[in-house]
Amino acid sequence: MTHHQVVVVGAGPTGMVAATLLGRHGVDTLVLDRWDDIFPQPRAVHLDDEVYRILGDLGVADDFAAISRPGRGLRLVDPDMHTIAEFERDPESRPHGFPPANMFDQPELERILRTAMTADPHVEFRGGVEVLDVATVKDHVRVLVRDVATGETSAVTADVVLGCDGANSAVRAALGSAMRTLAAAQRWLVVDAATPVDPGLWDGVHQLCDPHRAGTFMRIGEHRYRWEFEMLEHESADDYSDLQTVAPLLDPWLGGTPRSSLDLIRVTEYTFRAQIADRWRDRRVFLLGDAAHLTPPFIGQGMGAGLRDAYNLTWKVAGVLGGTLPATALDTYEQERRPHAQAMIRQAVAVGWAMNGGGDRTAALRRRAFPVLTRVPGLSSTVTDSATPRLHRSMFVRGGSVAPWRLEGTLCPNATTDDGTRFDRVAPFRFTVVTTVLPERAQRQEIMRRGADVLLVTPGSEHGRWLHRGRVSAAIVRPDRTVMATARSLSALHTLVPALGPSDPDR
Repeated sequence: MTHHQVVVVGAGPTGMVAATLLGRHGVDTLVLDRWDDIFPQPRAVHLDDEVYRILGDLGVADDFAAISRPGRGLRLVDPDMHTIAEFERDPESRPHGFPPANMFDQPELERILRTAMTADPHVEFRGGVEVLDVATVKDHVRVLVRDVATGETSAVTADVVLGCDGANSAVRAALGSAMRTLAAAQRWLVVDAATPVDPGLWDGVHQLCDPHRAGTFMRIGEHRYRWEFEMLEHESADDYSDLQTVAPLLDPWLGGTPRSSLDLIRVTEYTFRAQIADRWRDRRVFLLGDAAHLTPPFIGQGMGAGLRDAYNLTWKVAGVLGGTLPATALDTYEQERRPHAQAMIRQAVAVGWAMNGGGDRTAALRRRAFPVLTRVPGLSSTVTDSATPRLHRSMFVRGGSVAPWRLEGTLCPNATTDDGTRFDRVAPFRFTVVTTVLPERAQRQEIMRRGADVLLVTPGSEHGRWLHRGRVSAAIVRPDRTVMATARSLSALHTLVPALGPSDPDR
């Protein structure tokens, strides 16, 4: 029976990102999956700039840029395809160094992630196996697997298991965790198609605000497009099995594009769910991604939520296994991520209702109200803003105040530092103290002994202005770029440095 520090169950985007991040921390990791190769069908099509930063830390930002398309914004249209309202993004607003919205084809992204994961010497991938059971036994976790081809069963053990195995998670079932429903499910028809003929539509997401059949249209590549339509009660995906039956739904969007130019890639029924697991952890076993939460796609945060889970948890697991963080650090994963995920699910439900909910009277009100709202100063940027809620307070989010200017629990911007380097390249996978105050020698030495780095910035720099807006002069930034604590003086912040973990004798 082989033993690994971490076993990751599931090699979708969440599992691959988690495994690769663990590998970057030097953690021996085994990834188990039902399939040998990536799943070839498109699913997720959007991620924001906060999640893009995670890809940057994996070293695949340039690869992703080559297969993605920045999103221009959101346009609401009525059943006659008349524009109700338009919210366009500022292409120059990039606080995290990347476009705030990005469209892509998930299989292409998964291929990039698979290449990065399998290239890491600390990560081993084993496909063609099905996980039958996960059980904590004293000081380790036992994972029972079955070889899909031969039917033979075997077991591996691990210090920690991450369940990244999707909506029908076997790991969640083994934990006895149940999904709690936050809103009613909706059945939608998802159509992915390609055409070399440009339909000449505005290059952003279109939302069809129709109380009788809501819909969404988006361009996700040079020749790739996606449509999503709310299904009527009597319909099934079998009613739209070919181009002839699905084309009447697409025609209003195609303009002069001939039907014959369309190549249908996938037509399937998908149920939009708003659910969250009632328990994300049992001792050494954790749930991530769709195993822990499911969200409707109206704000494009489904896949991104799983990558946020991986980014939040992996540095803590590495720290605990490496002895630089106490075991209680793992308690902060669900403390921080569950409220955030739940808030994003509720936001997606609310946005979906605002665009599609109600009957004819609500639709008429929407047609009158939204054009007025677009003229409200600053509203357009608010609608297209990709910033997500701050993390809940924990041992790694020290701020007690929820004042809007407080930085704790929010992301440090990936701005250009004084020497021309972006922040994320300054201290990858490490704690960083960002300060406008020159630290005393003893302060700097203590910070570095704790395994952290110091970034001195000028008050007029982007980071200096960011600290000023937070009414502080120094901040501790975690390995996942989240602000842990702030202070108006470096000496006050210095008292929190021991919380970073034991001293690093090699620093």
